Amino acid sequence: MHIEFFTYSSARLWGIRVDGSDLRVHAADATRPLWVLEKHYGERTPQETEDFLFRQYAGLAESDLRDPVRHFLGDADPDLRHTPTDATAVLGCSCGIWDCWPLFTRITATPETITWSSFHQPHRPAWGDLAMGPYVFPRAAYEEALRRIVHLAEDPLAALPPSGAVRGT
Repeated sequence: MHIEFFTYSSARLWGIRVDGSDLRVHAADATRPLWVLEKHYGERTPQETEDFLFRQYAGLAESDLRDPVRHFLGDADPDLRHTPTDATAVLGCSCGIWDCWPLFTRITATPETITWSSFHQPHRPAWGDLAMGPYVFPRAAYEEALRRIVHLAEDPLAALPPSGAVRGT
């Protein structure tokens, strides 16, 4: 597995790519079948649904992360942790208030690997763990990715066609 960290927008939101695909694309794919079960799902056109799925999350603001390296190594500020599951926020809500709709994962660090597992949305406990991961990264490559942040002028998903996802964004 390969991970990349990037920032975008003037708020320096932290985004993530796993194996070349934006983590928000992975989250959209994992939540699509769960949203089908929601009562209001049928109120959207297929195009509106896809647009919603790929824009339900945003990166976390650097100002919220305080120390991004420690955060993404699993030592997050208590405000960015889901205490019952000992999970760390990796994405926030697209409205700009991270905890409105966060995506949490358990980050486990060993001397050789960093593992992201048990992704969940705390506002939908009935969903349980999402069908994402576990993602196991070689620790040396992961730490190198944290040192080599790519800075983008805008959200890479901003240009995403509303009719669906394009892998590698």
